[in-house]
Amino acid sequence: MSKPVLADLLHTAVEAVGGTERPGQVAMAQAVAEAVEDGSHLLVQAGTGTGKSLGYLVPVLAQGDRAVIATATLALQRQLVERDLPRTVEALHPELRRRPEFAMLKGRSNYLCLHRLHEGVPQDEEEGLFDPFEAAAPTSRLGKDLLRLRDWSDETETGDRDDLTPGVSDRAWGQVSVSARECLGASRCPYGAECFAEAARERAKLADLVVTNHALLAIDAIEGAPVLPSHDVLVVDEAHELVSRVTGVATGELSPGGVNRAFRRVAKLVDEKAADRLQTASEGFERLMELALPGRLEEIPEDLGYVLAALRDAARLCITALGGTRDRSAQDEDAVRKQATAAIENVHEVAERLVQGSEYDVIWCERHDRWGASLRVAPLSVSGLLREKLFEDRSVVLTSATLKLGGDFDGVGASLGLVPGDRQARRAQEAQESDEESVTDAELPRWRGLDVGSPFDYRRQGILYVAKHLSPPGRESSRGDMLDELTELVEAAGGRTLGLFSSMRAAQAAAEELRGRLDTPILLQGEETLGELIRTFAEDAETCLFGTLSLWQGVDVPGANCQLVVMDRVPFPRPDDPLMSARQKAVEEGGGNGFMAVAATHAALLMAQGAGRLVRAVGDRGVVAVLDPRLERARYGSFLRASMPDFWYTTDRNQVRRSLAAIDRAARGGG
Repeated sequence: MSKPVLADLLHTAVEAVGGTERPGQVAMAQAVAEAVEDGSHLLVQAGTGTGKSLGYLVPVLAQGDRAVIATATLALQRQLVERDLPRTVEALHPELRRRPEFAMLKGRSNYLCLHRLHEGVPQDEEEGLFDPFEAAAPTSRLGKDLLRLRDWSDETETGDRDDLTPGVSDRAWGQVSVSARECLGASRCPYGAECFAEAARERAKLADLVVTNHALLAIDAIEGAPVLPSHDVLVVDEAHELVSRVTGVATGELSPGGVNRAFRRVAKLVDEKAADRLQTASEGFERLMELALPGRLEEIPEDLGYVLAALRDAARLCITALGGTRDRSAQDEDAVRKQATAAIENVHEVAERLVQGSEYDVIWCERHDRWGASLRVAPLSVSGLLREKLFEDRSVVLTSATLKLGGDFDGVGASLGLVPGDRQARRAQEAQESDEESVTDAELPRWRGLDVGSPFDYRRQGILYVAKHLSPPGRESSRGDMLDELTELVEAAGGRTLGLFSSMRAAQAAAEELRGRLDTPILLQGEETLGELIRTFAEDAETCLFGTLSLWQGVDVPGANCQLVVMDRVPFPRPDDPLMSARQKAVEEGGGNGFMAVAATHAALLMAQGAGRLVRAVGDRGVVAVLDPRLERARYGSFLRASMPDFWYTTDRNQVRRSLAAIDRAARGGG
């Protein structure tokens, strides 16, 4: 496609959605078109305000190949399906002479299950089989939610949980939804012809472009059985989240509670021998886990290995027995059997994975105050999996506001399974010189990184301040000098502060301390729903909002009500994080710098996202304050700073206070 034609299409689409065309958006659209055309892969960093959605939608729609768009957040999915795509398709229709079809597709548990709604939920034996609509008091929250769901089922066209406003509790939704494993299948279900999930899959099969989420993309890649329709182009938006989402899908968990639930579900469906064997193994596992200490298990202890093997074998016996027995007393025997099979198959798969062990897996024990201990197993790295499953037979575009860490794309590229460009060229050259024919495009996916910049003038709109005079954060929970500094900064800013903390304990301590020192309202994550907290923060200029991880990436408050973003410390992973520490050790054993490849990269990504909360519009002004002197003093500080927006940098505390006071006066109308 020629540049003039693409530029005209982009201009038309931008006008249709009421946006403003940006140079970075034009450059991105051209790069996406080139990648799709030649079958290569593209990492494109597009800053907030670039209009990256149209930067990939227009060239993908114009090329005409079947495409999948995967995003991390519901907000972006809604923006694409409800705003950007309808307007763009309509605007481009006269030029393209066709009207591309688009659809949304999510995992099955996101859709209302009519069988569950009308026939009830198979319950554990001790609770009996009951209709939740009858059992739940209509005045209770659960009862009210279930009645709303029943009424909504007659109105909704999609059955999509996210279309239900206001929402319902997870417990209520669990009564009317099923996982893919629990589903009876459209051909066997009496409601198969009306199934919302099946209807969504049919729409996706017919669509030219499908919008989905990272989790479903990961399932499609990992489990082998395709859940997404075949496609030639994949666009991963919010791509900085992809590795963690894929890791989450590939992580298995085994807990005494989960094993006991599986036992209760299969006990009445299998013969006595199989049930007794599973009960014995379950009890042995529970006794061991009562004594288990949290932390990584580099080798499975002999007694635990024996119990896990017994659990695996008992689960396998029950799976076999489930195929040959019937429970005539169950009201809906097929649904009961399906739920039991799903539960026991999960126990078998995770126990087998734990027993077998693998140098490519990390195993650890977690202990939760409420749920007790559990075993978890996760891949040491997902880069190989992504290289093999994501980048074959299609062109992939990955985009985000934060893909360049430390000034280049190599770190993020490596985490995705993409060999850095210089190493790729060197390996290809070595292969050529030795007449090797084994180095193929499939082995070395062709890719490039592109930073299209941002429409914001970061050096004029924001200041990055590092409080280098403070004492370095240690393991102790109290940092008196940091709290003094935070108090003075909030006072100078007149409130208007988003406080990003490395732990919930630190956020709570800071909120408690500043509530005692200042009249400024301090909102704290966990004291209200996140949506309500952000709404209040956006509406009240003098309010501060303190919280942890989800706030580092989930707050979009343009304007004068967020003019100071504070980070209490560099957000390295916890030293006792089993997965992160294992990944760091693996890099070091391979001759690399584990700290920089894992811990510093993790921190850089979060700090880039956190700093991005400050400037959300062209007129925004403010300060990002990092209350950790290591960002200035430590050798890795320059790497972290290079990953953040290019704000004007200072360590002068007095200058920052004067700047905050001036910004506050301007926001109040004082010039």
